[in-house]
Amino acid sequence: MSSPSVSGLLSETEQTVPPVDSGLSPKVVPRQVALSTDNLVDSILLPDGSRIARPKFQANKELYKRLPPHLLLADGTPNYLPMLLTSAVYSILPPTGTPLTPAVSLSARLGAQVLFKREDLTPVFSFKLRGAYNMMKQLSDEERWRGVVACSAGNHAQGVALSGRELGIACTIVMPLNTPSIKYLNVDRLGAKVVLHGADFDEAKKECARLAQAHGLTIIPPFDDPYVIAGQGTAGVEILRQTDASKLDAIFVPVGGGGLLAGILAYVKAIAPPHVKVIGVETHDADCLAQTLKAGQRMTLNEVGLFADGTAVRQMGEESVRVCANLVDEIILVSNDELCAAIKDVFEDTRSVPEPSGALSVAGMKKYIHQNNLLGRNKRFVSVVSGANINFSRLRFIAERAELGEGKEASLRVIIPEQPGAFLALHTIIHPRAVTEFVYRYSSSARAFIYLSFYLSSSSSRPPASGIATPTGTSTPILTPQQARQEELGSILSQLKNGGMKALDLSENEMAKSHARYLVGGRSKVENERVFRFEFPERPGALRKFLEAMKFNISLFHYRNHGGDVGKILAGIQVPPSETEAFEAWLQSLAYPFVEETDNQVYKDFLDQDDEEE
Repeated sequence: MSSPSVSGLLSETEQTVPPVDSGLSPKVVPRQVALSTDNLVDSILLPDGSRIARPKFQANKELYKRLPPHLLLADGTPNYLPMLLTSAVYSILPPTGTPLTPAVSLSARLGAQVLFKREDLTPVFSFKLRGAYNMMKQLSDEERWRGVVACSAGNHAQGVALSGRELGIACTIVMPLNTPSIKYLNVDRLGAKVVLHGADFDEAKKECARLAQAHGLTIIPPFDDPYVIAGQGTAGVEILRQTDASKLDAIFVPVGGGGLLAGILAYVKAIAPPHVKVIGVETHDADCLAQTLKAGQRMTLNEVGLFADGTAVRQMGEESVRVCANLVDEIILVSNDELCAAIKDVFEDTRSVPEPSGALSVAGMKKYIHQNNLLGRNKRFVSVVSGANINFSRLRFIAERAELGEGKEASLRVIIPEQPGAFLALHTIIHPRAVTEFVYRYSSSARAFIYLSFYLSSSSSRPPASGIATPTGTSTPILTPQQARQEELGSILSQLKNGGMKALDLSENEMAKSHARYLVGGRSKVENERVFRFEFPERPGALRKFLEAMKFNISLFHYRNHGGDVGKILAGIQVPPSETEAFEAWLQSLAYPFVEETDNQVYKDFLDQDDEEE
């Protein structure tokens, strides 16, 4: 049984705090960077499109005390190649490691050869087992007898616990007091002693250090140790054994503390042909490596976003930064919406649901393809799906945001005249596109404010329908998915304007997506208003049929497609006493189930005007 990640808690991280969101999703920066050996090997491409000389970071040789002389280079730093090739991880993993599987559906949509490195299929559903086991295998008899301690509330904790059980080493895992029971019970099930201590991760980390000092326990770090890096890097060894490196264009790796990226870099850059790129992927709100490389010194972020909690690290390890700065080709940043779309992509090809950090490399690969106009170019890419310890309660948010991250869904604020027929006129412009959300509340007699979401005909993830345009112009130029989306949305906005409606694109407005969509309208005193819940089969044209049948003035309207087989509408309808009989006949003619909610206390408290205000 896996241990899901939980919003507000961190796995494999230290010193993290809740994020402050700017309210707007970052914009994509178009770039043209060819996949070729012409790119300078002594430089790194940053997310903003700038190329910098590789910064140099001083080695902390205190981290190498455990290494024997034959595993050190002439400069005293680790010789990772033999460490990777002699790693002990295959005592706990199958001899072939984790599979490298083709992503058939995603490959077809992108016009590329996409392969998933399935680290979510380890016994603890994460790559973290590799590093923990490899380091613990190196412990002396006395260190094994004394035991080990680690501080983690996620994947690293499970990796240490399972490694301890297999190696017969007593393990203590320190977790914050607010760790969900499903997490600490799972670690306990694996045989480790769980110590719940402190209100947050910083306090738990201090207790971990105290226990290590008091009882002579060995601390097993999540990333900043040569043996941990070498263990995690065995995923890269397997990748080059499982695919033809001469035909491989790039490997995409998620970045948190940097151990996985450093380990994969150490092997791939020593063995693979020089054209094979290794690209690190971070989120916009946890871009520790990108900022560190740009500053030329190891940075500590003031705050990090916790959606991708497995990579939400304020400061990377000293050794992992040193290796990454020496070898990484490029860093890409992605948004949470792009992460949600990538989770959906992995699910559609594997029927497995990765955690947000687990899908980070897939989101980065997709962004790289779009930025560099590689749709339909048949490039071969590997994305490391690093983990699948996801909290089930997160799936609702992921499903909600995946279509926006994919660029398939658009959200608009539309101002229309407050008059009969205006709703239908608005829907006519959107039709036949599928409407996913329609929210309105009466506010004035002159105009109505609508929050509207719908699927676009264009998609941000599909290859060109025909050949790439030639420089001579002998074939019709193919629009990129972003261009096709902008063109379609621009046409819709123009039609709305010509129809006397004012529209604003809210697709990138974080406040609208997270909050305002649920707060549209509020209280309003509407004369002769009656409120009803309607249900109808969720099929194409059903919403339009409802609007076409409407013969009365609408004062409140809420519809959201939740993916079910039944569509649900909450509608306020103005019914003057003189029209009551005609209205009742109209209700019966609809042939849709309905419930009147005019006397519902929730309607009176939140949507009707407060009588005490009058």
